[in-house]
Amino acid sequence: MHITFVKKILADGQLCAKCGDVEARLRAGGHWPRLDEVLIADERDPDSAGMRLARALHVERAPFFVVREGTATTVHTVFFKFLREVLEAPGTERDEALEILADNPDLDYI
Repeated sequence: MHITFVKKILADGQLCAKCGDVEARLRAGGHWPRLDEVLIADERDPDSAGMRLARALHVERAPFFVVREGTATTVHTVFFKFLREVLEAPGTERDEALEILADNPDLDYI
């Protein structure tokens, strides 16, 4: 699973308030390390990475999350739904085993 968080910088150069709130909640909840990528949708730069991704996915609000699993791509624009469905969703045994292996490089597959 690959998770991208897109937050917006307003035309005045400030981070949008909602984006700041979501980032704070992610950090406070210990979810920040689960994000693989953070992109900025800068209103002052229509060619910024976040603006390009928003256009490609037809997203008109920020913040938003893009979750890629294999060939499937899901866009989440509602933070609490994303939190519940993705970040707090129970993992599979395989996911847990891979996490244990990643955290313990001295272990090997059986």
